[in-house]
Amino acid sequence: MGATILVADDDRAIRTVLNQALARLGHDVRMTGNASTLWRWVADGEGDLVITDVIMPDENGLDLIPRIKRVRPDLRIIVMSAQSTLLTAVKAAERGAFEYLPKPFDLRELVNVVERALSVPQAAPAVAPEEVEEPLPLIGRSPAMQEIYRAIARLMGTDLTVMITGESGTGKELVARALHDFGKRRSGPFVAINMAAIPRELIESELFGHEKGAFTGAMARSMGRFEQAKGGTLFLDEIGDMPAEAQTRLLRVLQEGEYTSVGGRVPIRADVRIIAATHRDLSQLIRQGTFREDLFYRLNVAPIRLPPLRERPDDVPALARHFAALAAREGLPTKRLDEAALARLRRYRWPGNVRELENLVRRLAALYPQEVIGVDVIEAELADEATVEAPTETASGEGLGAAVERHIVDYFAAHRGTLPAAGLYDRVLREIERPLIVATLGATRGNQIKAAHLLGLNRNTLRKKIRELDIPVVRGLK
Repeated sequence: MGATILVADDDRAIRTVLNQALARLGHDVRMTGNASTLWRWVADGEGDLVITDVIMPDENGLDLIPRIKRVRPDLRIIVMSAQSTLLTAVKAAERGAFEYLPKPFDLRELVNVVERALSVPQAAPAVAPEEVEEPLPLIGRSPAMQEIYRAIARLMGTDLTVMITGESGTGKELVARALHDFGKRRSGPFVAINMAAIPRELIESELFGHEKGAFTGAMARSMGRFEQAKGGTLFLDEIGDMPAEAQTRLLRVLQEGEYTSVGGRVPIRADVRIIAATHRDLSQLIRQGTFREDLFYRLNVAPIRLPPLRERPDDVPALARHFAALAAREGLPTKRLDEAALARLRRYRWPGNVRELENLVRRLAALYPQEVIGVDVIEAELADEATVEAPTETASGEGLGAAVERHIVDYFAAHRGTLPAAGLYDRVLREIERPLIVATLGATRGNQIKAAHLLGLNRNTLRKKIRELDIPVVRGLK
């Protein structure tokens, strides 16, 4: 038998579309353009499911949800809104909505949500966390960002381990913080550690702490990040750079829920929610044997992929205005970009993603005297930042493939008649690595962010190699 579905939306066209689609499925659809009528129907015990808009003439649909839940706690509510922000999705979830759909919505998706709402058994009601009014932590209303908002809204009330993937500069830590700030561990600490920024020999001590005398220089007991994050969230950034020994210990924490400090013997209970992030392809690292497959599956319980900025160009104007407002609040001159300038920014590829856009807007605010930034300024800035493809030749002009073959031939020739000793990989790498990095930095005019992107390296890893190989920086850019 069909269900009775109550639809409240002040847009007549949307009501008509929903009525036709749901009636074809055999449901009885009752429609209204205001919240008061919807409330009267619910209070009278009518309806098996509610679909409501947020902005209506007499009341905000989100404000109506708690009242509905008090009188009809089992009645499921689907929220639709053109206010497609993270906070809208979060508020809908916090107040007890079954699902949130941004407008314009996909009709097939809405029908699937309706069928799921009518068929999935009712779970025990969760205690809604105290509502928090925060500045908007993530910007964008593109379909790609809507999926991120919905994922955050679904995961915020859980302790599931989350794996965030995405290119450098896409905002992985912002998503991790949003999961914490809107989650049930919000009252606890948010502790972040970047695996690429910690020397390999110190990572275990940084994560798990150490006891006095555990190693040379350990003059006192030190608390690790797991202990610092007790009751809150531990964000493991650039998890792909974690060394093998630390991977083994982290896997034990995820399996057993406890750990021991370096030099310690007493197990410590791990009371943290773990969120990991990486810009690297972990499946490739698994094939190479540098990342544990079993650890990947333990971390990848709830995956979130952040889209690069080039996949959501319509979000660029809103992001640019947001960063301009932030710069003004920090004391830089107030700037506004004209429509032609914003249109040009939308067409740019943004190899440095959101972070590159933020740096550009700050630079515009600091260096240009005019209040309104035109397209000529943007053209000049983007021309200076143009990305050049990574070269495929060594500094001597020899192709990389030919250079590798030459080194192999020379290596075996040097050991003619005997089995060469191990070390070919390190020899070839030493010969190729420095000219490759030098040529890439030259192609990017010394821009280390872009060079790291082209090479597929973490920025901190590239900086370390520049120091180790004594490579001069072309323009002194960061």
